Amino acid sequence: MTRWVDLLVVALYLTGIAALGVWFSRRQKSTEDFFVAKRSVPSWAMGMSMLATLVSSVTFVAYPGSSYAKDWSLLVPGFLLIALLPFVAKVIIPFYREEVGMSAYEYFQRRFGRPARVYAAVAFTLAHFSKMGFVLYLMALTIASMTGWPIVPVIWTVAMVMVGYTVIGGIEAVVWSDVIQGFVMWAGIAVALGYLLLLPAGGPSEVFRVAAENGKFSLGSTDFDFSKPTIPVAILYGLFWYGQRYVADQTMVQRYLLAKSDKGAMKGVAMGAFLCVPVWAFFMLIGTCVWSFFRITGEKIPATITKADQMFPYFLSVHLPPGMLGLLLAALTGAALTMLASDLNTLAMVLVEDFYRPVRPHVSDAGRLRAAKVIVVVVGVLNIMTALLLVATKGSALSLWFAVSAIASGGLAGLFFLAFLTRRATRGSAWTGIACSSLFTVWAVLTKGAKPLVDLGGLNYPWDDLTIGAMGNIILFTTGLVASLLHRER
Repeated sequence: MTRWVDLLVVALYLTGIAALGVWFSRRQKSTEDFFVAKRSVPSWAMGMSMLATLVSSVTFVAYPGSSYAKDWSLLVPGFLLIALLPFVAKVIIPFYREEVGMSAYEYFQRRFGRPARVYAAVAFTLAHFSKMGFVLYLMALTIASMTGWPIVPVIWTVAMVMVGYTVIGGIEAVVWSDVIQGFVMWAGIAVALGYLLLLPAGGPSEVFRVAAENGKFSLGSTDFDFSKPTIPVAILYGLFWYGQRYVADQTMVQRYLLAKSDKGAMKGVAMGAFLCVPVWAFFMLIGTCVWSFFRITGEKIPATITKADQMFPYFLSVHLPPGMLGLLLAALTGAALTMLASDLNTLAMVLVEDFYRPVRPHVSDAGRLRAAKVIVVVVGVLNIMTALLLVATKGSALSLWFAVSAIASGGLAGLFFLAFLTRRATRGSAWTGIACSSLFTVWAVLTKGAKPLVDLGGLNYPWDDLTIGAMGNIILFTTGLVASLLHRER
């Protein structure tokens, strides 16, 4: 009976999301409607959409798992999201709203030619497509482990709703589902923390005392040791990760273009950033409270629970009553749903604007809209196939796929700043930087970690995995800049 109540809650949530697509389907008459909602979205809704874009179902598992196993070091990169806000508000948002129609990569073509635009668009597409199948798989795996529901039907049900409301409702359906998801997520966080803090003997004070005495609130080591995930490494990672998201990620640039004005876009971006950090902090707190809960209660953990990532879902499945667990399942499902729908719409925009439109410049806007909807369906089906492949292989293909996508998608922030910060940079110097960054990333990704894909002994990448993206961007910018000083090309 319990699972049927939870299933009903999730079904009602998915039905509501699907209804949004139907409601907004009447407005989808042009690519301007489908991709940027005629630039008419309120700033507060845009901010909620950015929150949903940056918080996925992986957050529900990874952040509590990290703080359960270690400390709050995973939160440190998130502070860079806020630190970058002044630059984004004053420079990046006005620049993109003035310089591009819909695709961020139009700028790369004007600066370095058509091949640079293709490179940037392919890099973005590979990075986001590789993430989507994994998010869908992990969401279904987590729900299946908590409820006993079969994983394959979960994948198909969520994915079909996602594809359906995205293809008929466009970006408006995506944004307003993000708004609903934001409220559901906050409700789920409140319910989870309420049970974690009130169930143990001694209440919240005892939960916090046990955690504090064991250093569970630490942000990590301050040592300048780049071979470990120290605070300096986390700061470097956050600076370049969120720098790349803000300046060269089409998902974020699309959000800038949704607002009615530059000022509205700035407000939306600021709201999204200031909502994200507390959400991440609460998920870290949840993992810490789960750790304290099992220490205080002495409750035996089943032998099937072998990873820290499994602890929060296990707690929910055992200790939340019918209906309440359904609310958390709806929040988890919605986090995957909204992020994947956002990526679907954005990938369709990139594939239409950066590939289809240049190849068929005389196709009407109605023709491009039809192509966009077909692309949403095709990419959605490919993601279902990817998730099902991961089910069949139990995730064993992940490391190789992530290695390939990391190699192909690195350096976009470095390329943007090479174009944006110097007039001297040329097409040739840009491709020099791309080549050097790609070679570095191939070496680093294949030789990193304790069990590298290619073991070169003393020539393996010596630093922590989190530094690879930052170093790839730095190498692209610096080698491109040096090459531009040596070239006489205008």
